[in-house]
Amino acid sequence: MPGGKVPAALCARCKGYKRLCGLPQCPILARFRAQVFAVAKITSGDVVEGDTPPSLVVGEEGYPRVPVLYQVPPGEQGDSAKWHDDPVDWAGKRVKLDVILELRSRLVGGVERLDVRQPWVLYEKEIGLAAVSETPVSSEVLLARRPVPRLVFDGMTAPQGPAAPAREIRVTGNPKPPRKIEKLVFDDAPAADGVWEAYRAGVDYYALIRAFSAGFIGRLRSRRLVPTRWAITAVDSIIGSRLRSLIATGNELGQVELYKAYYLGNRFIVILAPGPLRVEMIEVWHPSTPWVRSGGPVAIRVWERPSGQPSEMDGGFMAARLAILEALAARRRKGYALVIREILPEYYAPVGNWHIRETLRRALQGKPQATFSSINEALSEALRMVDAKKAVEAKLRLVRRGAAAQQTLDKWLKG
Repeated sequence: MPGGKVPAALCARCKGYKRLCGLPQCPILARFRAQVFAVAKITSGDVVEGDTPPSLVVGEEGYPRVPVLYQVPPGEQGDSAKWHDDPVDWAGKRVKLDVILELRSRLVGGVERLDVRQPWVLYEKEIGLAAVSETPVSSEVLLARRPVPRLVFDGMTAPQGPAAPAREIRVTGNPKPPRKIEKLVFDDAPAADGVWEAYRAGVDYYALIRAFSAGFIGRLRSRRLVPTRWAITAVDSIIGSRLRSLIATGNELGQVELYKAYYLGNRFIVILAPGPLRVEMIEVWHPSTPWVRSGGPVAIRVWERPSGQPSEMDGGFMAARLAILEALAARRRKGYALVIREILPEYYAPVGNWHIRETLRRALQGKPQATFSSINEALSEALRMVDAKKAVEAKLRLVRRGAAAQQTLDKWLKG
């Protein structure tokens, strides 16, 4: 496909990180990098001092020798620094998109290249401990050169501020990692078990992702640094699978429920219904959104196979699936779940999948907006709520067909 026009449907499915078009870099994200600039508050030439929120990003370029980005908002400490990388609080306070972009643009990163097979380097330098700290940590980053102010978009993780190679990264404060993470650092246990143990102990979800990425969890001899994008999906997948196994044999939901939420130009409609445990999602990207610049709305569908494996590994779907499974596990019920995510032009820049996870978590903690006697009634109501009715209706035909096939299969198995 290189050299030709990339279809919008492919961009919507790729979201800039799957490289489905075959190009060496996403042209849409490259355009963002060129158009959006940051103002770096570097007070002392090439030395950046401040508290890391904490914020650590492991890249994947050049694997197995990857870039590790340690980020600091120059001159800021405590709660002011934490505000620069706090998805849970952003969602809770419904922070606007332009404010999030401004917060991210003020982070300055120092980049070191490390071999993924040597994760203990981060521990020895206390960089990894600072990255999982429960409170911001005083830090000093000595840069090899002054960074060029710009905001770098990824498509799956939060945008990154200006960065430059680091001559040295010094953690000058005292990191306060969760006790469970400190224990897991020295535990020789499978990574999936460690992630689940930390999750059940109440470790902050995003600190858990950073711990996994920093190579703090898993068999001691096989630990690796894990690129942040991979770590996000891996943690969502591990916890989702464990939750799924807990509720798969439970009682079904007693009614069809519909939930609705809106945040950052994203409209979410969730339908929960009695039936076998299964999650699927329909995404609709309107024109003038990151992956669809012009033309009509583009809709894509991701669903679970009977084994629980997704039809494709999509970070947004895995984040939504986790929120659904958490809600069902809290109720000790199983059922069918459909998420309709409609991305409106107000979502003009990608800020990562965290907002999907957090928006759905909050929506499903409340009462349903409506209940129905059948899933078809709920689907009709959902269609009424969306703007891109034709695009959604085309995908709902597949949903209805799948629901009918599942009912037939269930009757046959019970017979």
